[in-house]
Amino acid sequence: MLEFFKTHRPKLLFGILFMSALLVYSHNLRQRNHTSLFEMAVIQLTAPIFQAVENTSSDLQRLWDNYINLVDVRRRNLLLQQQLIEQRRQLLALREIAQENIRLKKLLEFHDNLGTTTVPARIIAEDAAAWFRTVTINKGRDDGIREGLPVVVAEGVVGRVIKCAPHNARVLLSVDAASEIAALVQRNRTRGICRGMGTTMSFDYALRDRDIKPGDNVVTSGTGGIFPKGLPLGTVTAVVKHNYGLFQTLTITPSVDFSRLEDVLVIIPEQS
Repeated sequence: MLEFFKTHRPKLLFGILFMSALLVYSHNLRQRNHTSLFEMAVIQLTAPIFQAVENTSSDLQRLWDNYINLVDVRRRNLLLQQQLIEQRRQLLALREIAQENIRLKKLLEFHDNLGTTTVPARIIAEDAAAWFRTVTINKGRDDGIREGLPVVVAEGVVGRVIKCAPHNARVLLSVDAASEIAALVQRNRTRGICRGMGTTMSFDYALRDRDIKPGDNVVTSGTGGIFPKGLPLGTVTAVVKHNYGLFQTLTITPSVDFSRLEDVLVIIPEQS
């Protein structure tokens, strides 16, 4: 401590003298009605100091006010961001509900046109390889589902049930390599068999002399005991007529977009 006083003694003495002068000035200011030369000198000397102190205080106050305002703005900004995120989430949910309503409305209209008993189901899993295509639905034996029943949507044939559990079932898609569906070309009634090819189908056993063109629609023929007659299967996209043999080969693009499949109907035959 002593070392501190020795080091800063000039500054401390100046400060003491300065404070003493201020006290004397303050005392005289209360006792007199006129200003002495000493008082004028003190006023002249201390005015810039007081002005600097005042300016510094004002600047600090403004800085503090600005800081408080920035904190409040940041808080409100975070609140608005949270509200925006929540509104976007609600908007996405409403859009999803709207899309679901459109799908279900189409299924309901299709059900009414079928005129037969159906069980609505939702796809909960997909097993898709290059050639082997199946999906799992959330309805099973307890809902009246059994092996062999046809599965459809408003756009056309999805496939048929191949495995059934109490609350779930597996559906073989029409584009699976193991799928075979009795079909006919709608325009000229040419009969054949639609076989799955992974993403498309082939129409086999169409007689070579029959006039079949790309764009012709292919529907179920109603034979085979699984699919009702007249359900859309797809559209002819390619026709190959060989130089020999009795048949021509057709490539069929499915009417169902299997990549966007979500809700389906399982047809329950009346005799069951």
